Amino acid sequence: MTNNTTINYFKSFGQRILSHDFTDFEEFALEIFKFQAKNNFVYRQYLDFRKVQISDVRQMDQIPFLPIGFFKNHNVISSEIQDFKGFYSSSGTTGSTTSKHYFWDESFYLKHSQQLFELAYGPVDNYHILALLPSYLERPGSSLVKMTDHLIQQSNSSHSGYYLYNHEELVKKLEELKNDSRKVLLLGVTFALLDLAESGLKIPINKNFFLMETGGMKGRRRELVREELHDILKSAFHVEAVHSEYGMTELMSQAYSKGSGKYNLPPTMRVLLRDINDPLSLTFRSQGGINIIDLANFHSCAFIETQDLGKIGPDGSLEVLGRFDNSEIRGCNLMVN
Repeated sequence: MTNNTTINYFKSFGQRILSHDFTDFEEFALEIFKFQAKNNFVYRQYLDFRKVQISDVRQMDQIPFLPIGFFKNHNVISSEIQDFKGFYSSSGTTGSTTSKHYFWDESFYLKHSQQLFELAYGPVDNYHILALLPSYLERPGSSLVKMTDHLIQQSNSSHSGYYLYNHEELVKKLEELKNDSRKVLLLGVTFALLDLAESGLKIPINKNFFLMETGGMKGRRRELVREELHDILKSAFHVEAVHSEYGMTELMSQAYSKGSGKYNLPPTMRVLLRDINDPLSLTFRSQGGINIIDLANFHSCAFIETQDLGKIGPDGSLEVLGRFDNSEIRGCNLMVN
């Protein structure tokens, strides 16, 4: 397939995503699978190694999922590298290899992310957005920072903005906005929110305020179980629930939780659980490894085997239970540079 033809596919897929021009998720997923099986060199090699014939894949649950670790050492792209404008990179511990997720058009990612936020929370210009994302701001290439930049800009609020470690200034801003007619969203990485909660500063009560954590201690603090973490944050910030965002460098879509850690999946995502003892097999048990289909990954790989453990509720919501032990070294090493 020529580069121009591939780019036209990207544009077509992108338009369908942004206009919600798909009624059958499985049909769209199978269409993207066939496209990527032919045009994504890494994914095609993976399918060949597993002896998967494209024509044999007729249902969504027959699609193989690419282990997320491939994003660390390979260009997971469904075209030639020159067709991509840049990449997002993951955070990582010192000396670790970070993931790269190439994008063909950053404006697609930003528009799509705004749509998903507004689907969950309504128009972004109803909010003042305050961001506490120190670890992400201190390195280049964060997709979360790009998304937050865009939401801050689209909020059209002079109060929206970032706070690095200046907790006193942030608390003053919360005090200033406590009687404002707009809602106030504080979006923060987990360890930074805990630092603020334990700073001794008096955080004002605001009925229009809500808190959203993006997860992750980034090696700054000990990991806490969700209930313990949320109890600390609810007490400090005077809120009844802690909202959460579930996203990652390797995905173009985000899911949101409005409390209790249960994420409502957006129209572009589905989760299939895999057997914890057999990563190549799906399971119908209540919990397992999280495999994600993200239709917005049409330019890279839409079928990702993550290192997260989760369960799916009767209502289709996703609860993330944690990560597999030694997840940094788990996964498929069938392909090497």
